[in-house]
Amino acid sequence: GEAEDRRVYATAKGLLDGIPRARLLGSDINNYDSAQWALGIAAEGARFPYGFSGTSGGIPYVVSQQNGTYQQAAEFLDTYHRVENAAGADAYLSRLDQVGKSLDDETARIAADAGKGVVPPTFMVANTLGQQAQLRAVAAGQSKFVTSIATRAKKLGLPDPTARATAMVTDSIYPALDRQMAALKALKTNNDAGAWKLPDGEAYYQYLLKSQTTTNLSAAEIHATGWEQNRAIEARMDKILRAQGMTKGTVGERTAALSASKRFLQPDTDAGRAKVIAQVQGYIDAIRPRLGRISKLGLKADVQVKRVPVDIQDGASLGYMNFASTDGKRPAIYYINLKKMDYWPEWTLASLTAHEAIPGHAWQGAYLAEHPDIVSPVAQLIGFNAFVEGWALYAEQLVDEDGFYAKDPFGRLGYLNAQRFRAVRLIVDTGLHAMRWTRDKAIATMVAETGRSRGSVTSEIDRYCASPGQACGYKIGHNEILRQRTRAKAALGPKWDVRDFNDALVATGGVPLTALPGVVDRMIAKVKMG
Repeated sequence: GEAEDRRVYATAKGLLDGIPRARLLGSDINNYDSAQWALGIAAEGARFPYGFSGTSGGIPYVVSQQNGTYQQAAEFLDTYHRVENAAGADAYLSRLDQVGKSLDDETARIAADAGKGVVPPTFMVANTLGQQAQLRAVAAGQSKFVTSIATRAKKLGLPDPTARATAMVTDSIYPALDRQMAALKALKTNNDAGAWKLPDGEAYYQYLLKSQTTTNLSAAEIHATGWEQNRAIEARMDKILRAQGMTKGTVGERTAALSASKRFLQPDTDAGRAKVIAQVQGYIDAIRPRLGRISKLGLKADVQVKRVPVDIQDGASLGYMNFASTDGKRPAIYYINLKKMDYWPEWTLASLTAHEAIPGHAWQGAYLAEHPDIVSPVAQLIGFNAFVEGWALYAEQLVDEDGFYAKDPFGRLGYLNAQRFRAVRLIVDTGLHAMRWTRDKAIATMVAETGRSRGSVTSEIDRYCASPGQACGYKIGHNEILRQRTRAKAALGPKWDVRDFNDALVATGGVPLTALPGVVDRMIAKVKMG
């Protein structure tokens, strides 16, 4: 439980404090600084006795449209749990047997948090119940919990586990899910969307911002940065749109018109969805030969492209990456949400691919998977949000800087719109949680500024309500990486090679932004020494 976790964190902090940092060298300094930051965040989170908190920060609601056992267990068992022999199959069933208990534990915490005044907003509960109802409507024997293990056991010639797995779903998991749904329906909710409404809400949101950006920036500072960078990117987009003959309306309105153009959309069919996945794979193949100009690491960075599972697509983000396993047995999986085809006009897909696949998440994650003996467990386990997402946003920029869009103005517009989207996230996340914006105001602002469809924006805003502060890590991380790159380039002069900088960052495995200047200082010293 959390009490035991906090005891472990306190013990680890005491041991770490006993190590003289001044005696450490190279990557050991990164590991020390990262562990100190993470344990400090865990200690701060203990102030807020609701939701979940740990070394990576926290979330206010135990169960939401994107968090909870109902949302994660089946996909975890299907994707992450390997079944290679009878022992693997038995371990799968042992884990499956714990799913009902996990659901009930969460249900108890939902009730306990409600007693403290921590209740998800009405729309979040509705979205969650909708997804749970979809899961519950599937016959037990046809659920992914059962079909995943049954299919794999059959391929291996193992005894058929269908009856045993089905009984677990019928007798344990579904009744526990019913109890959780009943508990959610019983909550007295309203549509207040922000963290400000929670106990000690202002301080709680500042803690979340600190954990997700790994800085001490205030909500007001982040909000102002969002507006400033949004306007700067908007001006660059305006030039491209005008060059394409699109001059009427705001940049957001012109972008919206472009997004709705059938010229760039695939049909709302299985074939259309397959075409989008093929387009994404095509962009991966087109970017891969350029990686030698971005990095000297020579990583394999294998990555698969899959659709977000239909049963969780309503609450899932628009795209996300599951990193490769550190033993190299499972490749990275890049999920794209294809609930609606207007989420992804073709001119947006290249930049999305650079972010989620290569040289973004799949590339950065590949270093962890391909060098597990070098990267510390701290980096492997924590995954600092601002570094990981900042790197992926920076990766989008690297692809643009390499000339990928030289003959594709609409693709470059997609890149800039993706950058603008992350700047607007700073505005709406802080607007919701610090400035008491309504959900509708946040949606309207993001639609107006980015030109994205209302459906895709609504999904995004609901995500920010479930995980306050997380969306701020992208642009804040990107900004700090660019600051450090400018500093390193000036310091190295003729010895500057962007690949040395990029590789120094990736080789950390991920650090808090507060540790990044030290990483870059050591890179500069190493290059100067030759």
